Amino acid sequence: MKQILPLIALLVAFNSLIGQSLTGSQLLEKAIAYHDPNGKWPSFKGKFHVTMETPNSPNRESDIEINLPDEKFYLRAVKEGQETSYSLEKGRCEICVNGPSDTSNTCERAKMYKNYYTYLYGLPMKLKDAGTHIAEKVDRKKFKGKEYLVLKVTYDEAVGKDVWFFYFNPATYALEVYQFYKGDPSKEGKNTGEYILLTDETVVYGIKMPKNRAWYYNKDDKYLGTDILKK
Repeated sequence: MKQILPLIALLVAFNSLIGQSLTGSQLLEKAIAYHDPNGKWPSFKGKFHVTMETPNSPNRESDIEINLPDEKFYLRAVKEGQETSYSLEKGRCEICVNGPSDTSNTCERAKMYKNYYTYLYGLPMKLKDAGTHIAEKVDRKKFKGKEYLVLKVTYDEAVGKDVWFFYFNPATYALEVYQFYKGDPSKEGKNTGEYILLTDETVVYGIKMPKNRAWYYNKDDKYLGTDILKK
């Protein structure tokens, strides 16, 4: 045991030095290598089920299909007996609410769901998208008692105005927390936005995705709900 302890201390110190020397772009590459080691994301074709648990509300059960090469997205959501489905394929959309198609809908909600699920379940690979700005300075911060390598990300105004922070495990580079504010967190964004805790993992189409995604308000740590991923 006496021989092991110095080795552990040396490893911790080595990882600390690595975190301090990494640029934002380098950290992102290491995180992508962890989550998508075989570069599957650009050709992603996957189906999965998500249960959304929220306080004092029935669960929402969602079947999701993302097919990037064929530009297809499908979502079927059921809550309190009401079923809604959204289908997008190369710009063409179809929406059903407990039955017949609604072709008069503008499909904005379908596009919103497509962007939402593709972004969240495509992280950290989605941080390579056009209009994304990666801060080159990597910070080391403690969050909820655990130390992380933290990446700050902003976007072109046409993409989004929120300021995001992504928290990576300093040993594995796994994405374990992310957080967003409605603007600069030291100014107009203070007391806005949410943080999301990621626990456990499941592999979908060769990509390591968080199994549990728990949402909280930044301002008061109020719990909002949890998305549970099932294949």
